[in-house]
Amino acid sequence: MPFPKHSLPLIIACALLLILAGCQQSNDNANTTATTSVTPPGMQNLTVVPRPQTIVDMMKARGEQDEAQPVVKIVSPAKGATITGSTVDVKLELSGDLKGYMPHKDPATGKGNHIHVILDNQPYEAYYDISQSFELRNVGEGKHTLRVFPSRPWHESFKNEGAFQMVDFTVKGGGDASKPTTTKDGQTMAAPTKSPAAKSEPSKAETATTSPTPAREGKDFAPSKGGDVDLTKPLLTYSRPKGEYKDADADPIMIDFWLSNAKLQGDGGTFRVRYSIDGGDAKFLDKWEPIWLSGWINGKHQVKLELVDKDGNLVDNGGYNSTTREITVIR
Repeated sequence: MPFPKHSLPLIIACALLLILAGCQQSNDNANTTATTSVTPPGMQNLTVVPRPQTIVDMMKARGEQDEAQPVVKIVSPAKGATITGSTVDVKLELSGDLKGYMPHKDPATGKGNHIHVILDNQPYEAYYDISQSFELRNVGEGKHTLRVFPSRPWHESFKNEGAFQMVDFTVKGGGDASKPTTTKDGQTMAAPTKSPAAKSEPSKAETATTSPTPAREGKDFAPSKGGDVDLTKPLLTYSRPKGEYKDADADPIMIDFWLSNAKLQGDGGTFRVRYSIDGGDAKFLDKWEPIWLSGWINGKHQVKLELVDKDGNLVDNGGYNSTTREITVIR
């Protein structure tokens, strides 16, 4: 039956409303899909695989560098030092049987030998030029720890005696707790310890600190806490994985760590490293060496590393022996 002419505008309006509602629902679904959360346990099947051939080839091309025995010394800050002000000047010395090993960054690839620098229990920052001081800015009031160890271009750490050093220091008159701790180049070393009272237009310095940088390793930081770490007790230092993994780097992914004052069961000791991915079943590492895991799916993942004793109990040391990092896989 034909509709009356006076009803036609009403019918058209209703049709338009239905179309718009459908578009809105479609957009909502698209937004929901685009928003990623940590992958639930069981969504992926990870397996340990051999060292990737690309890294094997890189090792061959580097000659004897990977047999080096680099020794790192923290010149400043000195152990137990008290620093007035929010800027901490980090200076290192490198010695030992280097066999050509020297931190540097290849301008073409953005990669190269480097030192991992860790403030408290935050993700490390790569330090490529030890002839220049590594400056920490806006460091918070209180006690802090600094850990350093040398690494290869693919972030596998050297594990010889003397390659790791750690100092504790105290800051008086620290920085703005509502802003992050950064390097002099604006790379984030620790998140703010408290939220600002009110949002304001960011300054140029803040924009430089918070804007993304293409080669950034690791993006998510919890507030920094020094902790009461005993340098003579067993200590697990989380190194990899962290940050974003794209394309060929997204599978397999390396797990690597530094171990102090402890030996694992496979190396004649009593300790184990327990790891879990996305809150899934715990697995164990009994030798101090990196492993590569294959089978990652796109999205965010949580990686947890813990140092445990022979009975599976967490070995506490200032809260540093249980560390969780969030990584993102983009393939």
